[in-house]
Amino acid sequence: MADARNALVLGIESSCDETAVALYHTTDGLLGEALHSQIDLHAAYGGVVPELASRDHVRRLPGLLAELSHKTGRTLADVDAVAYTAGPGLVGALLAGASLAAGLAQGADLPLIPVHHMEGHLLAPVLSEPELDFPFVALLVSGGHTMLVACHALGRYELLGQSLDDAAGEAFDKTAQLLGLDYPGGPALAHLAAQGTPGRFTLPRPLTRQRGLDFSFSGLKTAVANQLAKVSDVQDHPDLAADFELAVVETLSTKCRWALEATGMSRLLIAGGVAANTRLRAALQTLCEAQGAHFFVPSAALCTDNASMIAHVGALRLADAQRSGAPVRARWPLSELSAPRGAAHA
Repeated sequence: MADARNALVLGIESSCDETAVALYHTTDGLLGEALHSQIDLHAAYGGVVPELASRDHVRRLPGLLAELSHKTGRTLADVDAVAYTAGPGLVGALLAGASLAAGLAQGADLPLIPVHHMEGHLLAPVLSEPELDFPFVALLVSGGHTMLVACHALGRYELLGQSLDDAAGEAFDKTAQLLGLDYPGGPALAHLAAQGTPGRFTLPRPLTRQRGLDFSFSGLKTAVANQLAKVSDVQDHPDLAADFELAVVETLSTKCRWALEATGMSRLLIAGGVAANTRLRAALQTLCEAQGAHFFVPSAALCTDNASMIAHVGALRLADAQRSGAPVRARWPLSELSAPRGAAHA
């Protein structure tokens, strides 16, 4: 195993529609990243096409490795371990990154570290806020996931609640389609909402009548469709978008408050693509100030899929490095993770 006090980890991310590689040093921190987004590739289809995504990962990864080496001045000869996203994600896309990781590791006789994509997101705020420490409540909110997690220690995660149907980011994308916005829908809807004034349309705050921590956003999307059927002027769309965004933000904020109260924890972090939403950040900051809690959020670049978070978790899990095999899992519950081998159980 590489020396955890002085190790350079190469991270590879290919779980969906971002292709990325990064280098993280256990002492010096993040050294650099090279990333390619496939937004333009999938825009014509209104969503990610798995086969196209997989092929583009294969095509882009070698060039991104060369770009990363040029940026950092480091080569594979300097690397001590290779971390890759093992899941969850699109199987073909995951295999593109895993195959490269396995080939690099075998060729250079390096250990491999399979990384859980959501643990990467979960700990991404640490890259922006090094003082963040366990325990804390995390809201993971993206196109594919919405969940509240009590984080007791590295690898010790307790699922408090999750989406029962559409994730918040998925609801953003589907509502954007209803409003005729271009792909990717989430950022486009947030931009439209910034031009509107909330309060005109009555929309539900799903699953907030009772004190539970699960989420449901499919009904909110349907409520928007019903309101949209009643208006014929496109000039009403900014106000409707603003009311939709506010409904999502208030629902998430309510659930976060309940989670803090239920766990007694005094730290809250958000991560995932929707964590870049300005209104959500502001609402949770206000919530934490009112609750006497500390609020943590990654930089905007670390909210979306990236390899920096994969290399970072790889560095934290050097003890889990293996010498052969690069398995992937399309589905991988966060609850199945455990502390790194040899870690003390608190």
